[in-house]
Amino acid sequence: MAGRFDLPEPDAFTRTYWDAAAEGRLLIRRCRACGRAHHYPREFCPHCWSADVAWEPASGRATLYTWSVVHRNDLPPFAERTPYVAAVVDLVEGPRMMTQVVGAAEPPAGELPAGELSAGAELEVAFRDGIPVFRVVPGPSDG
Repeated sequence: MAGRFDLPEPDAFTRTYWDAAAEGRLLIRRCRACGRAHHYPREFCPHCWSADVAWEPASGRATLYTWSVVHRNDLPPFAERTPYVAAVVDLVEGPRMMTQVVGAAEPPAGELPAGELSAGAELEVAFRDGIPVFRVVPGPSDG
């Protein structure tokens, strides 16, 4: 994996998350003590510090909080992917997540959904090489 900055390095704790993502499922953690969900996966609740947390499936739905179009990134393999949309999304379950926004289909390098983006846009999860990314949910007139 030397030289790749886009691939996760699962450990014993996060393997559950990455295995699910490889199967096209998004997981989050929910605290059994306070009931709040969180992401990124942690072994404790960042809200109440309880260690009584469990994995649960996420719906895969989110809204766009903020984004930036990245035009230059010299780390492999990002240079071939520019421009791309780095984003922060609000999952409907509550947690905020860093991700990328992609077009409705895997866009070739240089094609962006940027014209479709606006704060609060509805998104749905997609997976690229076992990594969750999001795409804009088509509106009623978009088909």
